[in-house]
Amino acid sequence: MRGLRPLGDRVTMEHGAGGGAMRALIEQIFADGLGDVAAGGVGLAAMDDGAVLPVGDGRWLVITTDSHVIQPIFFPGGDIGRLSVSGTVNDLAMMGATEPLALTCATILEDGFRRDDLERIWRSIRATCAEAGTTVVTGDTKVMRHGELDGIVLNTTGIALTDRFVGDAGLRPGDRLLVTGTVGDHGLAIMATRNELALETALCSDVGPVNGLVRALLDAAGPGNVVAMKDPTRGGLSSALHEMAHKSKVGIVVEEQAVPVRDEVRAVGELLGIDPLLVANEGKAVLGVRPEVAEAVLAAARAHPLGKDAALVGVCVAERPGAVVLDTGFGRRLLGEATGELLPRIC
Repeated sequence: MRGLRPLGDRVTMEHGAGGGAMRALIEQIFADGLGDVAAGGVGLAAMDDGAVLPVGDGRWLVITTDSHVIQPIFFPGGDIGRLSVSGTVNDLAMMGATEPLALTCATILEDGFRRDDLERIWRSIRATCAEAGTTVVTGDTKVMRHGELDGIVLNTTGIALTDRFVGDAGLRPGDRLLVTGTVGDHGLAIMATRNELALETALCSDVGPVNGLVRALLDAAGPGNVVAMKDPTRGGLSSALHEMAHKSKVGIVVEEQAVPVRDEVRAVGELLGIDPLLVANEGKAVLGVRPEVAEAVLAAARAHPLGKDAALVGVCVAERPGAVVLDTGFGRRLLGEATGELLPRIC
């Protein structure tokens, strides 16, 4: 078990980055004394992608919530509206709940926000809901004085029922790790846009709902063979793997050459000094699967339009529980998590 990380006297940008500092903030403050659920369920202390409440007859109610503060609010491949719906739908899917019943959407606006921008965002929300097979059924609206908020903040909550709950802590030695596509696309597309980098090939965010893809993979694997899932958002693939390894008490060895990274993403990462494995994705999933079904799940992923670049990238081992080791092909080293806030306000 990892010891409790000191928080310090002030909350900093690092505490929102999705790595160890953020987990410490949640464990030591937000989850303290809260989140107890009925036996067999999952509450706040588990720090999974959502909560799971047993409702009887072998079914589970899954709930997740997220706030979105991305800058810029429009970016190549998406906008804050598409991000909000996709992020919530994907968190539900990571718990095995691939058919969301409905979403809520609370909107906080800055005085003077442009109406045409707001209408554009809501067109995107409607389109992404249709893509994911869900809708927004209730919400809330607040307006703050000019200068008290940077444009717009969206909070979305999703609910779903499932009979095949999947957590993020079921790995055991021998299990394989699959990523459903190229990594680093979202975060580095945002950074390239912010910094107005002149690139021959424009980067594009991968933001989108992956619940249909995950449903296909669960079906291909069969009952009980997908044993852990995470979406590699803040902190990227590295943070997702660290959480899965720590909670499952296994080590993970990642084959660097097997991890799919677009050439343009790799190039921008090198230009900015940022490892794509530490960068947020908004349309990918990481699955831990039993070894006997790994190839079948990979084939199902590659047969789906959203999974054509899927790859098996690692294996679980008994050695060094909680550690993630990167095999470069020339040697091995520990894959660290990001420290500090590499990419502020990307989701």
